[in-house]
Amino acid sequence: MMQHTSHLLMIQPVNFGFNTETAVNNTFQKNMGGDVQQQALQEFTDFVAVLRKNKIDVTVVKDSLHPATPDSIFPNNWISFHADGRIFLYPMFAVNRRLERKTAVQEAVKSNFSFTEIIDLTGSENDGLFLEGTGSMVLDRENKIAYACLSPRTDEKLLNEFCKLIDYNPITFKAIDNTGVDIYHTNVMMCIAKTFAVVCLESVTVHEDKAKLIGSLIKINKEIVDISLQQLNHYAGNMLQVINEEGELLLIMSTQAYQSLTNAQIEILQKHNRIIHSSLNTIESVGGGSARCMMAEVFLLKK
Repeated sequence: MMQHTSHLLMIQPVNFGFNTETAVNNTFQKNMGGDVQQQALQEFTDFVAVLRKNKIDVTVVKDSLHPATPDSIFPNNWISFHADGRIFLYPMFAVNRRLERKTAVQEAVKSNFSFTEIIDLTGSENDGLFLEGTGSMVLDRENKIAYACLSPRTDEKLLNEFCKLIDYNPITFKAIDNTGVDIYHTNVMMCIAKTFAVVCLESVTVHEDKAKLIGSLIKINKEIVDISLQQLNHYAGNMLQVINEEGELLLIMSTQAYQSLTNAQIEILQKHNRIIHSSLNTIESVGGGSARCMMAEVFLLKK
């Protein structure tokens, strides 16, 4: 099983804005006021252009105005596509984010890729239990491990259920930001690539949790690139490794994330893959998510 894909799904925003429903436990969001849709659209368009220039296959689906979905730019939270042909739909914390599960998005993927079945986990929303896709879980696909920092959006019981369905081993821990609040998504504090892992160990304050996490990464031979909480706040944990159509490994992040890295960290990362980045300042500030959140990896077979 490959850790990375060259196929990405991205949702073009039509109604991007500050989401009060998610802000209750996403401390990264800032309400900048005014209409930010145009800036977000420009950042999105530039980002897709960077990806395509680097020979990454991007399926872009334009969001619809109705129902209004201010966070639709982050599809990896509600859907994931797996190499065994399965598509998973996930239970979302914010009621208005559940509206992002638009059939047009699924249809666009199904028209280009083959799938076997759809596994719908969204029923647990009725029980107030959530697992927000590859935001809640950072998947090591080669070693079949799901890393997850538990939070109001990442329920352990659901995580275990997902891992049973997909035959993965869950590794859970608590991670908190510099204000002492649970980090809302694991992919904000960690990224797993083929030969390395970027992780904010400072955010994992329980000694046993930290030891378990480091032990797991050492066991699977990942070079650990430890980022600080300050770098995490600049989205340095929110990265994704992909392989382009020429077989080249690329590490994708935002320009803000890239600029927060030290020269030594950049040197380590560039040993493993080439880095590409694009400016996402508005999307990051208002949406509280960055480059990784905007890309849903498609591991299905292309038709």
